[in-house]
Order: sequence, then structure tokens, then C-alpha cells
Amino acid sequence: MNSEEEFYDAETGLESDDSCEVSFKDALVFDSKQVTDGSAAQENGVWERRKTLPAEMICRNNFSVWSILKKCIGMELSKIAMPVVFNEPLSFLQRISEYMEHTHLIHKACSLPDSVDRMQVVAAFAVSAVASQWERTGKPFNPLLGETYELTREDEGYRLISEQVSHHPPVSAFHAQSLKQEFEFHGSIYPKLKFWGKSVEAEPKGTMTLELLKHKEAYTWTNPMCCVHNIILGKLWIEQYGTVEIVNHSTGDKCVLNFKPCGMFGKELHKVEGHIQDKSKKKRRVIYGKWTECMYSVDPKVYEAYKKSDKKTGGDSKKLKQEHSCEGEEADEMPDVQETVTVIPGSALLWRITPRPAHSAQMYNFTSFAMTLNELEPGMERLLPPTDCRLRPDIRAMENGDTDTASTEKERLEEKQRAARRERSKDEEDWSTRWFQLGTNPHTGAEDWLYTGGYFDRSYTDCPSIY
Repeated sequence: MNSEEEFYDAETGLESDDSCEVSFKDALVFDSKQVTDGSAAQENGVWERRKTLPAEMICRNNFSVWSILKKCIGMELSKIAMPVVFNEPLSFLQRISEYMEHTHLIHKACSLPDSVDRMQVVAAFAVSAVASQWERTGKPFNPLLGETYELTREDEGYRLISEQVSHHPPVSAFHAQSLKQEFEFHGSIYPKLKFWGKSVEAEPKGTMTLELLKHKEAYTWTNPMCCVHNIILGKLWIEQYGTVEIVNHSTGDKCVLNFKPCGMFGKELHKVEGHIQDKSKKKRRVIYGKWTECMYSVDPKVYEAYKKSDKKTGGDSKKLKQEHSCEGEEADEMPDVQETVTVIPGSALLWRITPRPAHSAQMYNFTSFAMTLNELEPGMERLLPPTDCRLRPDIRAMENGDTDTASTEKERLEEKQRAARRERSKDEEDWSTRWFQLGTNPHTGAEDWLYTGGYFDRSYTDCPSIY
């Protein structure tokens, strides 16, 4: 097994509560997208995107990750080899594209005349972008240097291109743009991971930038920290925590979101709370909900009045069983979910998670959106560059349930990558990225990988042979 392989768990999301029951009484609705049963969209009235994978998820019961990670406690997991059985049949570049599942929120933000209303919908989009991690127990395949992925969704009005721009450290860059020149969404991600004995902690380094072109606004933020519990023993589950600060660089408005850690008794598990403030630091809206379920906004005065009333009526009951502490002696037992989101009267619904298909648990806990990402659509193969993830033989074999071929191909591809790197070193050549270049984010002033354009001209004659 290759010792050079990066362990990309930064986007892995694991066990959560099974409840998606939410009371929408007294709530206005900002999220106007109709929730479907996961049925596929039609193309020209004939072709439909697939609703399932070719094969079910491989059983991992006979495999132990402890033998691999036991020497890595407290270390950054930058060069850890993992058996293919712990993967899911997607590249990390494809996982990044799952940020776009709720693109309708960006379209909604573009249509709103008020900057605070736009900010609260952008905040909902930022939360929705990490919602697909819920219950995802497999890690995506590590992108090879120069690997690309494109996603065009005419029905959602956007197209996306991503590229693995660096191998040491591993950096993935992406750029999505509206087909009607309404927005651009881009960023670069360098996941830093550490193993702490019972858990893996991921710091998703990198900035997300959303530009609403009509309004001449730019929003930036970073994603929350992620912790995957029970890597060695017990049921896998995830929590996300930390402060996410979304800045509107045009108006000075700011949204501060607190992704809460589960706490001693699990009462805060999955909760997100925060507020929007204008440039004078006056609170304009309060945002609350769960990243696994839904997000709401409400007037700050209404929120404070509700909280005072809730305390008087004993809403914060402390009659919780202590055995549900997040810190167990042997395993970090996933705490029982105390309640679903309690809707404060007068709140507006910003976003609600799309229900997953009934067979999701047998399909790596994929969403309906994720189920389609590695599909080769009719006529697509002749248009794609040879570097696209869909053409990777190890991922294709994994998707088809052939782990032996997937493992063999994965090792072959990694050895080919190492050989190419040795050859470049011998000739004193530097790797040249194809679609992105290192530059400066014009809104933050920080170093960032920026799209140079030209991908959709379909001129791929100088693309590297990486498969």
C-alpha cells in the first residue's frame, strides 16, 4: 500500500439523528424549492439521471482501521495509506461539487433587493454546503495531481470546474459560475487532519468566495471544524463546531454563525446559532437551526423575548441522562438527540435539507445529488478531458462493487504519479496547473487559487496523462 497517499477525511460526515421531523407552524418560507422524493430530472423528456449506484456499499466489518492509525495519535494525517474498502466511490473533487446541491439558495439571494435578506440566504447556503456530510462514513478517493472534475447543470443554471492543483500539500481548487452571469462561487481547500486516539479532527483550511454579480457583492467565509468520533470502536458519528464568519465585503454586513459542539449531554448536537449585524454592528437578524435539518431567521427582539420566556417555563430542562455524555470511557457514544428544531413564532424558514432516498444507507449514505456525480451521461465521454474523475478506473471499479480491481488500479495510478514526479525532479521541471493559478483573492488579500478560464472551450490536447 502506498505510503504517499493523503488521507482525505475532511469532507467525511458520519452518524446523526434519524429525525427530520420539523414543525413549520408560524414560519414564513424563504426556501421555496419544492422537496421531491429524489426522482431524477429529465433531459429532453427522455434521459433521466440515475437514482441508484450500480452496486451496493461494500461491508467493512472485517476491516480494522486501528492497525493503520495506532501510531499516529496527535499527528497530522498527511501521508497515511488507507485500504480502498474505507473509500466511497467519489473523488474529493466530486465531494467538493456537493456544495452546489442547494444552488437554488444562491439564485434566491440574487433575486432579493435587501442586503440583509441576501445575507441570511447566503448564510443558509453556507450551512447547506456541509449538510451532505451527514452520515457519510466513507472517505473520498484522493485526487491525483492534475485530476479535474466538471459539473454542468443547466436545470440549476450553473457549471463548475475543479482541479487538484497541489499534491504536497494536497490542495483542491474549484470555480462555479452561473449560466446567466448571476454569480460566481469559488475557493481552494487544504484539509488538515489529526488523529486523537478515538477521533479524527479535520480543519478545512481555505476560503469560500461567493460573488453576486448583479449586486456587485462578494461574500467570504471558511467552513467549520469537523470531528469524526469512534474511528476505532463503536458507532461512527460526526459533529461540526467552530465559528463561521461570513463577510459582505461590499456593505460591511457580517453574519457570525456558531456551530455548537455536542456538549456534555449532547443537547447542542448539530445546532447552529448566530446573528447578522450591519457595519455599525447592530444586530439585524438571528439565525438558528441544525446543519442536519434546517435553518431559520427571526427578529433579534423576538428571539430574546422567546428565550426569556423559555427560561421562565423551564425550557432548558436539565433532567438529562448523564450516560449520554459525549465522553465515554471506551467509545464516544453518540448522544441521543434531545429534540428537533423548535421554531420560534415569527421565524422565516431559510433552508430545509432534502430527504435522502430510501436506499441511501446501502449506497454509502449518498444523497440523490451525490448518486449522480460519477455518472457518465450520454455523449459526455467524448467531451470530457482525459483527466476527469469519471474516467478514473479505480473509482469506476469501486462503484461497480469490484474492490479487488479498485485496489489494484488505485496502486497503479499512485505509482504512475510517483514515477511522473521522479521524472520531473530528474529534469528539474515544476508541475504546471492547467486551469487555475496561484494568486491573491481580491476581496481578502489572501493567497488563493484562481480560475484562469478556457476550460469550457473544450481544447484538451495538452492535458496530462494521469490514468
